Amino acid sequence: MAQETRTLDDLGALKDAAPAEAPRHVQKLDPYGRAYATGKRKDAVARVWIKPGRGQITINNKDYTAYFARPVLQMLLQQPLAAANRASQFDIVATVAGGGLSGQAGAIRHGISKALTYYEPELRAVLKKGGFLTRDSRTVERKKYGRAKARRSFQFSKR
Repeated sequence: MAQETRTLDDLGALKDAAPAEAPRHVQKLDPYGRAYATGKRKDAVARVWIKPGRGQITINNKDYTAYFARPVLQMLLQQPLAAANRASQFDIVATVAGGGLSGQAGAIRHGISKALTYYEPELRAVLKKGGFLTRDSRTVERKKYGRAKARRSFQFSKR
C-alpha cells in the first residue's frame, strides 16, 4: 500500500526510504534459442534472428555479400558485431522489406544491435555508447502544395 504524502517533509522521507534501482535487462530468447528483434530505418523494416554459430549472415535467403554488393553496406552490418567483439560467434538470419538498399542495411544494423542486447544484456552499454540502439528517425520530408518538391519552388519568371 502506498504511503500518503501531505507535506514536503513526507516527500523527503519517501525519497530517502526507496533507493532507485537501475533497470534490469534480462535475456529474451525464443523456444529455439534465438534472439529476435525488429530494426527500422527510413521506410525499411528488418526482422532479425541471431543464434550462436560461425558468423554467417543471411538476408532474404541470400548471403549478405550477394544481397549488398557495396562494401560500405556490408561494413554497416558488421559494425555492431565488431563493437561487441562478437564478429564470428553468431549466425544471423534477417528478412527485410521496404525502402532502398541503404535504408535496408541501416534497418538490419539496428535489428542486429537490438537482438545482441536481447541475447547478451551486458552488451547493452557498449552498443548504446556506439549509438547502435538508437533508431535513426530521419525520413524523407513530405512534398508541399504550391512547390515542385518538398522545398524546391517552381522557376520564377518576372515577365
